Amino acid sequence: MTDEVQISINGQTVQVAPDTTILQAAESVGIEIPTICYHEACTANGLCRICVVEVEGSRTLVPACIGKVTAGMKVQTDSPRIATSRRTILELLHSSVNLSEAAEIQGYSAVYEANPLRFPESRPRDIPIIDDNPMYVRDYSKCILCWRCVQVCADDAQYTFALNFSGRGYETQIATFFEKPMQATTCVFCGQCVGVCPTGALKPKREYLMEQGLNPDEIQELTRTERRRKHRNT
Repeated sequence: MTDEVQISINGQTVQVAPDTTILQAAESVGIEIPTICYHEACTANGLCRICVVEVEGSRTLVPACIGKVTAGMKVQTDSPRIATSRRTILELLHSSVNLSEAAEIQGYSAVYEANPLRFPESRPRDIPIIDDNPMYVRDYSKCILCWRCVQVCADDAQYTFALNFSGRGYETQIATFFEKPMQATTCVFCGQCVGVCPTGALKPKREYLMEQGLNPDEIQELTRTERRRKHRNT
């Protein structure tokens, strides 16, 4: 059995297994580190960098979700440098993404006093809603590219590989291969991608229709109509 290593987090001594991440070590003693792209059911990739911490001896801030502990490590999870980094990340997200349904991110923005209008000349992502199946809609104007949906659709959970990244740079977004309609892909409509989305970019179809003003009877009739149309086309 591998011996545990001892580290210090915010001056508190913590003993954990050698392969533990800084985030897991902090959670084990009740220290909260903010996360956005991280999800316990997904492989951590350190994409959003909101979880960065200061590690003594490190030139750069370290993403806690992928940074592993080492014996004698000294970690600070909150400092002026960390707060500035997190605030800037949040302000950049606000400048390009519709975060109106991202409650967790809005909460972090309040905590770190992020100014949503800091970058007034930025170009918000304005992508038409994709409504191509009876189960959910895709509104990539709200997508922060956290990769959760891609991961659960791939080898983190479902192994269907219906989703991937498309485009480069600012034009990067989540898409299907060759941008095919969802029903023409390997998607099995398990709903796991919707379940892990943190911003409302993926939303159940019924919830979306109710937000558009349709009542349950109208939604049911629309569903029957779509089924009849699909039956005629098969």
